[in-house]
Amino acid sequence: MKEKQYFGTDGIRGRVGRSPISADFMVRLGWAAGSVLAGRGQAIVVGKDTRVSGYMLESALESGIVASGADVVLLGPLPTPGIAFLTTHLRAAAGIVISASHNPFADNGIKFFSAQGAKLSDTTEFEIEAAVAQAFSNGHESNPGKASRFEAAVQAYVEHCLASVGNALDLTGLKIVLDCANGATYKAAPLVFERLGATLTNLGVAPDGRNINAECGSTQPKLLQSTVRTQGADLGIAFDGDGDRVIMVDAAGQCVDGDRLLYILACARQAQDRLPGNTVVGTQMSNLGFEHALNRKGMQLRRAQVGDRHVHRMLCDNGWVLGGEASGHLLILDRGNTGDGIVSALQVLTAIRGNGYDLAAASAAVASYPQTMINVAAQRPADVLASPDVVTAAREVEANLGDCGRVILRPSGTEPVIRVTVEGEDPGKVDSLADRLAEAVRSAAQRPEQAIVTAAHPQGIDR
Repeated sequence: MKEKQYFGTDGIRGRVGRSPISADFMVRLGWAAGSVLAGRGQAIVVGKDTRVSGYMLESALESGIVASGADVVLLGPLPTPGIAFLTTHLRAAAGIVISASHNPFADNGIKFFSAQGAKLSDTTEFEIEAAVAQAFSNGHESNPGKASRFEAAVQAYVEHCLASVGNALDLTGLKIVLDCANGATYKAAPLVFERLGATLTNLGVAPDGRNINAECGSTQPKLLQSTVRTQGADLGIAFDGDGDRVIMVDAAGQCVDGDRLLYILACARQAQDRLPGNTVVGTQMSNLGFEHALNRKGMQLRRAQVGDRHVHRMLCDNGWVLGGEASGHLLILDRGNTGDGIVSALQVLTAIRGNGYDLAAASAAVASYPQTMINVAAQRPADVLASPDVVTAAREVEANLGDCGRVILRPSGTEPVIRVTVEGEDPGKVDSLADRLAEAVRSAAQRPEQAIVTAAHPQGIDR
């Protein structure tokens, strides 16, 4: 399959002011989206997170959509899963999210949902790119679409979240610290947990357009951890900037990541005979300790490519319902068609309500193995990964680890690097083997025929 020009692993993303995250491109993208996804009289809903650049991008998309002849319904700041929900609830032709998720405020991006509230197919993304490349047409200039605003968006989404647990959850007396990352959940999340009776301490609920994800939220939980301890709270919950991810913190201030949350959900569903195939879907990066914990309970982990769309596809193809990533992007398909941080947190709390909401005890069986990842710059990652020297080095590391570890070599979806990851029981051994394998990859990448990229890239996953 040919490569897409604009769409990456999760929509279109980049630095604001640089194409494609610029006002002129967004007008064209809105027109293309309206032309491909909606017909005359059909509407596209548009929501956003709290980045200051959202105003500019929202206005530009609105202009393009109405120029295509389609209507647009503006939702304002709302979590990504809320926009997916309202796409179906309002019977829209499609939904558009203006967000760069967990990235800093200077970035922004565009994500699309189909009329069914699911991510677009590769075929549809190619169709939108083809439309963007066409000459801009003003064919509907004399009869453009209309724009309106749905003022009840937050309240409708709050009711949707509450409906996901019905009468099964009463949090009266439970002390919870919420960290909303100064992002899209800053209104909805406190309303949901207040309605359920929790006693709240709220962090990250004062967005100023520039402080989204800044030393807060699911990717930077130190403030949440310390606040849980100092407040003597029962637990903490953190969302990312657009609200589709969640991580939790136990009473001692220790993080409970997506792997552990999935384990809690899987055990509860298995006990209720609500886990089809006794199967959970993770990714190549899901921790081996998580897989072993599932196996001990008679469940299996199936691994998809990194990215929630790949997890979603594997779940749907096999009739399974539970999957996700260690980052906290969880998919619970009998509760929604996309990752939803608030709904996922409510499902976890429902699962552990019988043990006094003790997160530590509920996830204690998951002993995460140490994992080291090194990014190696390479302009042609596929060629490097096929190099005989790299293949041999990977096999040697795998043999050294035996059944107590894993090797993952994969190209990044967002930058010209290869992610070299080694996982195992002994942290010192893992570090040493990761360095050895990364050096083999680096040597292969630096051969003249590989047209090397020499710029250094920081470690870490950025999708």
